[in-house]
Amino acid sequence: MAAPTQVKHEGAQNAQGAQRAHVTEKEARQVAEAARQTEWELPSFAKELYLGRFRPDLIAPHPRPEPEIEARGRDYLARLEAFLRDHVDGRQIERDARIPDDVVRGLAQIGTFGIKIPREYGGLGLGQVHYNRALMLIGTANASLGALISAHQSIGVPEPVKQFGNADQKRAFLPRCAAGAISAFLLTEPDVGSDPARLHTTATPTGNGDYLLDGVKLWSTNGVVAELLVVMARVPASEGHRGGITAFVVEADSPGITVERRNAFMGLRGLENGVTRFDQVRVPAANVLGREGMGLKIALTTLNTGRLSIPAMCVGASKWSLKIGREWARERVQWGRPVGRHAAVAHKIAFMATAAYAQEAVVELASHLADAGRTDIRIEAALAKMFTSELAWQVADELVQVRGGRGYETADSLEARGERAVPVEQVLRDLRINRIFEGSTEIMHLLIAREAVDAHLVVAGDIIDPEVDLAGKARAAAKAGAFYATWLPPLLTGPGQLPTAYPEYGPLATHMRFVERSSRRLARSTFYGMARWQGRLEHQQGFLGRVVDIGAELFAISAVCVRAQMQLQDDPRVGAAAVKLAGAWARQSRLRVERLFDALWTNTDAADEQLAAEVLDGEYTWAEAGVIDASEGTGPWIADASPGPAQAPDVSRRMMPPGA
Repeated sequence: MAAPTQVKHEGAQNAQGAQRAHVTEKEARQVAEAARQTEWELPSFAKELYLGRFRPDLIAPHPRPEPEIEARGRDYLARLEAFLRDHVDGRQIERDARIPDDVVRGLAQIGTFGIKIPREYGGLGLGQVHYNRALMLIGTANASLGALISAHQSIGVPEPVKQFGNADQKRAFLPRCAAGAISAFLLTEPDVGSDPARLHTTATPTGNGDYLLDGVKLWSTNGVVAELLVVMARVPASEGHRGGITAFVVEADSPGITVERRNAFMGLRGLENGVTRFDQVRVPAANVLGREGMGLKIALTTLNTGRLSIPAMCVGASKWSLKIGREWARERVQWGRPVGRHAAVAHKIAFMATAAYAQEAVVELASHLADAGRTDIRIEAALAKMFTSELAWQVADELVQVRGGRGYETADSLEARGERAVPVEQVLRDLRINRIFEGSTEIMHLLIAREAVDAHLVVAGDIIDPEVDLAGKARAAAKAGAFYATWLPPLLTGPGQLPTAYPEYGPLATHMRFVERSSRRLARSTFYGMARWQGRLEHQQGFLGRVVDIGAELFAISAVCVRAQMQLQDDPRVGAAAVKLAGAWARQSRLRVERLFDALWTNTDAADEQLAAEVLDGEYTWAEAGVIDASEGTGPWIADASPGPAQAPDVSRRMMPPGA
């Protein structure tokens, strides 16, 4: 979770940057809340789940794409798979820390940079389902390549322009993106992570109908090679300008843009991620997306579906891990039988199989819901991102354990010894960032929890707001009383208590009944938390995190049951196996849910938080004795983001038009 970070060296930050660094917690929350999408025009399965209303009708029967879309998507995926097998050497990308230009050009020529861009603008016009299946293929060829395509199309220029751009902007930018003009999304700054209220980068109106951008952006994936950028910057409020955080489409070769460095990471060695500086960069007013002050809302809305790209690559990594684990556990013999036949390893294989299936079920369901457009999937997308990134990491970690020393050894080293070159350790390194990318797990907990308690805050928020007067609290109490009088009674009983409920799910009906009962129990628990902590609930992050995790498990159980039911209808042989996998996952998940419910009220949260405060205050520095910290004296915790000398932009890797 991105929390306020101690800065040991302020450097020569400009006055505005220093001013923004002292934003209060209240101001930061107000900025985030103002950008949050508050209206719910469409129903949401996950939102209803957290409110204790289990609505399988919102997800079943499992959505399917239109036949014409499915046919075009299947054709494209076949071409993509052939290209990846014939032209992409993932190990070479890992060794060189660079994606070859001919690979990028080839992907552009088969339409990969415009999978979700409408056909009228030169794209393939496919939906989230086939886009995610494409990312699953690309990510297993090489995770850095998957990150390049995802950053370009999920959160880069195509998605926000498609959702918020005007007709001129769509005509100007979407065909270029579809043809292979790489794009990037620039929000994060050296001292600004998940707290946009402290954004330093400014866009100052000139009076001539354009803006001057100044600031530094950190961790700009694709920024090193991008042709187009989406940049979030703060417009000062002035006469004729409402101001606020605003989204701009910026040409990456504009004078004043400097790519200062290409960052290096634990994994994703081919990632073109860097530090980008803007020094008096002129951007025309025609390149403002939406209007002034809409930038953060545009960013958050874009991420609603954009977050589904990371789950797709997590699914790919988990399915690959299952394949490698299964093959090895059958081949490797110890003590007279394959290691997979020993219980300790068998438990790992079973977990990997169910986890891979559950992740795919969650991602496929969320993607189909996104394409159908009949439900609001903002919570489902956040749940999918959080759920799969955590689970895929566990799957890959178990694969390392199953492979033993060979799981820790590099593929090149294995090959040099004459063994199969399986890059297990690389997959583990590449996966780790997904728990941080596009909203860390901790931020996802807070985001989803905010939506889960929203109904309570709407009716009872003024009761717990210290700034509301007594008359306001009295009106809120009356409103809350009326709401809870109708909301609480149905939470006491429901169809999940009937042994004959949900018969259409056959042997999986028992798990659907469990979800219904647990949904009501979860809603009651959330209400009890509100009653117990009232205004302090937002600080009970352990409690809220467990509420979110319970909902994630219930969503996954629902997804595997609905998916298995569909597969049984399509192919009885595969479907029968799917029902077994779904049932196995549900049984494992139910045990976790019960533990999470217990931990809502029986935990060490308060003691742990007190201990952490004492650690931060230096009371246990003696426990750190006996180590060497070679990083001491190497620089400040956060780099000085003040204006520096101009450098030539690194344009050597920017995408050229196909065939150039």
